Amino acid sequence: TFVCMKHELAQMVRQGSGVIVNTSSGAGVRGVAGGASYAASKHAIIGLTKSAALDYAKQNIRVNAVLPGNIETPMMDRFTGGDIQKAIDLEPVGRLGKPEEIANAVLWMSADLGAFVTGAAISVDGGWSL
Repeated sequence: TFVCMKHELAQMVRQGSGVIVNTSSGAGVRGVAGGASYAASKHAIIGLTKSAALDYAKQNIRVNAVLPGNIETPMMDRFTGGDIQKAIDLEPVGRLGKPEEIANAVLWMSADLGAFVTGAAISVDGGWSL
């Protein structure tokens, strides 16, 4: 994430504006039993996002992060050992998220609809992080 942002920001400074949406995780706002290194890396992405947002706001560059929760992907199959219902039972909304729901959040943050949003870490997790 850091190396990508370094090059993205250089280009955005040259062109006078831009938007970056980093991908963190719900693990970036709460702990994960047995996953300290994963949670630490996701916390770091949020800190990097917020710092870069402050550093580049006056240059018309917005930097945000999306924090997906439990999403219907092969990664979820690996995490649950194939017992998806176990993950669904932990969700306040009673279902897993869909990849397109994450994409919609990224689209909103990237578009003019989210023009006044910078430095945000937006959870898209059906309430899991509450």
